[in-house]
Amino acid sequence: MPAPDLPRIFPLSESSLVVEFGSEISVELNERAIALADQLDTNPFPGYIESVPCYASTAVFYDLLTVKREVPSGSTAFDAVQALIRSVLNSVRPKTDQERRQIEIPVSFAEPNALDLPFIAESAGLSPSEVIDIFTSTIYRVYMLGFLPGFTYMGEIDKRIAVPRKQAPSLKVPPGSVGIAGRQTGIYPFESPGGWQILGRTNTDIFLPNSDPPCLFRPGDLVRFVPV
Repeated sequence: MPAPDLPRIFPLSESSLVVEFGSEISVELNERAIALADQLDTNPFPGYIESVPCYASTAVFYDLLTVKREVPSGSTAFDAVQALIRSVLNSVRPKTDQERRQIEIPVSFAEPNALDLPFIAESAGLSPSEVIDIFTSTIYRVYMLGFLPGFTYMGEIDKRIAVPRKQAPSLKVPPGSVGIAGRQTGIYPFESPGGWQILGRTNTDIFLPNSDPPCLFRPGDLVRFVPV
């Protein structure tokens, strides 16, 4: 078993692995996951394809045949990549908040766009304007992207306005919808089914498939929502 301060590394597939720094949502663990992905992107090993940071872990994808050509006879590709990752962990440096991108997102909280704002307000025992004030007073951290291309998992929502996902997901959530699920918030990049409670909508393009990179957000970004 690894020491408590060392990550657990295990195979995800024959050509990928997961570096798990912990099992809870925390800024510290997320910073370590993002920093490792940044390190590997900047200094890729032979056969490296990409890294995907999550809340408290990083998935690393590699070309199996290329790695096998580079490792000593008798060693597996997983063993080689695991050893390489462990060798760079001590040199990985998380960014400070000052180094992070800070992005403002204009949001309309008007009735046609705030599909579930009345429910959120009623659940919290607050007025809709109080919910909006609380929501927009926080700077949110992008912990990870997933579910849909460009969909952001951001946190953390103030406990006063945290609400659970819908019991029955909506079949069509409009693009740009800003939702709440527990203490997370996120933006739907395009129309899709979804179960988050919608309190507003932005016209900002979140996912542009023909751009490089195609996603507006990156893990670690700091986001402020601005009422319009």
